[in-house]
Amino acid sequence: MKPAVAKWLTFAEVDLKAAKTLLEEGSLPSVVCFHSQQCVEKSLKALIESKGLNPPKSHDLIMLYGLTEEVVKLDEDTLAQMNQVYIDARYPASLGSMPEGLPGDDDAADFYGFAEAVFSKVKAVLKEII
Repeated sequence: MKPAVAKWLTFAEVDLKAAKTLLEEGSLPSVVCFHSQQCVEKSLKALIESKGLNPPKSHDLIMLYGLTEEVVKLDEDTLAQMNQVYIDARYPASLGSMPEGLPGDDDAADFYGFAEAVFSKVKAVLKEII
């Protein structure tokens, strides 16, 4: 595996572990969602890097997925929701929030589960193509 691909996966795994720790602690659901989004973003960037491309300096999961969708299939609605959460975690809620408001415990659990699945899928795909 190319060193850059391995680094993206390592960074993705760190975000996944952070999200899991906070989820188990039962606090800070918006931060769990943020780290879940970051795990998905970095996992997609690992796939992009594995294709010999430089990952764009973007946090837009839909755009990043567009560069990888021939390799892995993901739910675009969830990716779009995670895009909103990234904004929420970085800026005041009035500048960008989920339609229902700030993410709660259920959102955190759902996004963590999605991130965990994406990370696992990406690792499996990378083992096949590398």
